[in-house]
Amino acid sequence: MDYAITGVLHHLIQKESGNYNYRKIAVSDLNNLQILINSQVKDDLKFFNPHGFDLKSLERQYKNPAFLMMGAFDGDKMIGYFFLRFFINKKCFVGRLIDKDYRGKGIGQVMNTIMYETAWKMGFRCLSTISKNNEMVMKAHARNPYMKILKELDNDYLLVEFVRQ
Repeated sequence: MDYAITGVLHHLIQKESGNYNYRKIAVSDLNNLQILINSQVKDDLKFFNPHGFDLKSLERQYKNPAFLMMGAFDGDKMIGYFFLRFFINKKCFVGRLIDKDYRGKGIGQVMNTIMYETAWKMGFRCLSTISKNNEMVMKAHARNPYMKILKELDNDYLLVEFVRQ
């Protein structure tokens, strides 16, 4: 799967680079990822719980072949983190986090394009869970033409799928 991911990502990232760089995270980026996550306002992380944020947990996710970790960079500074978690049933779950100082600059749209296209080109359904109480994400996805609500989950969460138009 890693070869397929590399081919898909190379094409997408070249097309979508814009003012920032987007790429797979390297093991040498994990300290910067931890710094990015820990520098966010705690309330911003309330609904973002894909895995542990300590270095050991990040290293474990990095080694997981079913977990693709990517970053957005402004020069050498990591300003965003996004991921796809692949499952054998051809579904994947996606998520993203953008540094508080870089929001509203179109970075999330590029991240979304890379995540969705990676999943679709590899034949995976692209899913996520979103809290209805997460006002920032609900507002961002209100304009997302790819999002389709599949069902309501417990604790005010939605299961959504991102589908091709």
